[in-house]
Amino acid sequence: MGKAKVKLDKGLLEKVKKFAELSGYSSAEEFVTHCLEKEISKLEESDSEEEIKKKLKGLGYIS
Repeated sequence: MGKAKVKLDKGLLEKVKKFAELSGYSSAEEFVTHCLEKEISKLEESDSEEEIKKKLKGLGYIS
């Protein structure tokens, strides 16, 4: 699997590093990967595109 870079603002990156360490992850990258996989799996369980959009709106990702 290839890797891509994602930019995070400094404040968010510090939080990611802090909670990755507190949660026992080996790295911030592992923590972010797990969080993204968890959220994506929730969306994949949705029955329709409209349901996915509602969930994304509820999470504040789209307006």
